[in-house]
Formats: sequence, structure tokens, C-alpha cells
Amino acid sequence: MAAFLLGAVLLVVQPQMVPSRPAINSKAETSQSVQRELLKKTSQKNDFKENIHSNGSCQQLPQTIIIGVRKGGTRALLEMLSLHPDIAAAESEVHFFDWEDHYRNGLQWYINQMPFSYPHQITMEKTPAYFTSPKVPERVYNMNQSMRLLLILRDPSERVLSDYTQVFYNHMQKHKPYPSIEQFLIKDGELNVDYKAINRSLYYIHMQNWLKYFPLDRIHIVDGDKLIKDPFPEIEKVERFLKLSPQINASNFYFNKTKGFYCLRDSGRERCLHESKGRAHPQVDTWLLEKLHEYFHEPNKKFFELVGRTFDWH
Repeated sequence: MAAFLLGAVLLVVQPQMVPSRPAINSKAETSQSVQRELLKKTSQKNDFKENIHSNGSCQQLPQTIIIGVRKGGTRALLEMLSLHPDIAAAESEVHFFDWEDHYRNGLQWYINQMPFSYPHQITMEKTPAYFTSPKVPERVYNMNQSMRLLLILRDPSERVLSDYTQVFYNHMQKHKPYPSIEQFLIKDGELNVDYKAINRSLYYIHMQNWLKYFPLDRIHIVDGDKLIKDPFPEIEKVERFLKLSPQINASNFYFNKTKGFYCLRDSGRERCLHESKGRAHPQVDTWLLEKLHEYFHEPNKKFFELVGRTFDWH
């Protein structure tokens, strides 16, 4: 699994801020005229500035958001979708709906974080923290009730280990000590269910919050474990969900034997994962892994019932 995990996140590719393709028939559900009305209704001020480029592209509100989950493969998903000519993706995580300092800036600030795109393109951003933030679903709904949402999930136990690994290496890079994973997972000889990484893997709790505002047919769940092992079929499903023409092909993916995971091939250019992503998990005793698997058994079952499908998780 560790080898496959290393393929979960791709090299950060700089998205084109000013697309060169001419405008064609609109595929975006929120047109620019609707966007103007939306801004007038929801902005703190009714006056706003449209950033329009001389080639006809402009910055617009996203029609699709990758809402999570943290360490589920959101960067990999975004980079793979960026292969499609009708996708314009924000480069960085925006944190508009979950960070109060950002949210107070209003929709004009949000729109300014988006890439330039043509009317036929789908503007997209990804912020993994959205999925587990209680206030976010309502805020997204108030902005656009027709939003299409992408949620990528992995085996909850593996996600916990990956969550810890990211924080561990962040501390190591700053030359700061960090406790072992056992110190977080074990409390008084039992599994520490108060550990934040465990809470983030209780998918059914967070999903219930989103389903209060968006019907299930507006939320497409990407199987992050399958995306690592065989990315193309999962990307095909996303294309259909977003009503995109099938532009991404199996030839866009190739397995790098040296690295042990899939990389991308685009217009003769090949790119793989950034070395800071997909690091190997720490060694964890078998009994502790079994504790994690046992703990997530019932929450996973509730999640399967909630979304009407199952996943190959422990």
C-alpha cells in the first residue's frame, strides 16, 4: 500500500492562468450573467469588478469544488483533471469557506483567486479541509445550490496514517521534534478516538452534514485507492459526472516502474509526483492496525448505507 500511496499526489503543475483556446459552446452550469446576479445577491457590496482579459477569458466563480478529503488524493485528482482542456483549476488551496479571515473578504475576493477561463470551461478549486468543516456545506449552498462537488476518499485507516505522516515530515523539515504515531493513537492502553486524524476518517458524520444541503447526485465520490492503482477508469467517471466530453485517455497515464506509481503524459511531456508527497507511512504494530480496522468497521458500514455503495476498505 505504501508503494501505491506514493502515487497519490502528482507534481504541482502550474495551471494556465490565461487559456489560449477560443471560446465554444458553454458547458459551465453557472453562466457569466448568472454569476453577476449571484455576486450582487451574496457579496457584502453590490459593486464588484470583473477581471476580463483581452482574449475574452475572465475570472469566475467555480462550478465544481473538490471538497476533500485530506490525504485522500485531492492533488492527484486535480492534476489529472487538469489534462482536460475544458477544466481551469485554481493553483492553490483557497480555504475560502473554512477560514473566517478569507470568508469575510466576500465573493469578490474568492473570484479573484480563480484562474482566467473561457465561458465553456469549468472553473474548479480544491480545498480538502472543506469536507470536515461544519460551516462549509451551508456556505457553499448559499453561493450556488447547483454546485457539483467532488469527494475523493481512501481507506480510513490508511488515511489516518497518511495524515500523521504529513504532519510528521512538516515538523522534521523545521527541525522540530514530533511524537511517534503510537503516542497519538494510544491513550491509557486503548485507541485514542479523540485523535483528530481519526475523526477526519469518520466519513459518515461529515457526509451527513453535506447531504443536508446537497443531494447525493450532486456529490461524486472518487475511490482514492482505485485512483492510485488504475487512475483512468476513475477519471472517466468524473468526466461523465461533470458532463465533459471524453478527452482524457488511458495513454495519458503510464506506470513508472522506478517510482512504483502512475505518472502523467500530456502532449509528449511526462511528469510524476512531487517528492514531498506520498511519503512512506511509519511502521505500525499489527495489533494497532487491527484496532484501527476494528474501530472503523461500523462507521464505514454507516457510510456505505448513506451513499448507497461500498468500498474495498478493511
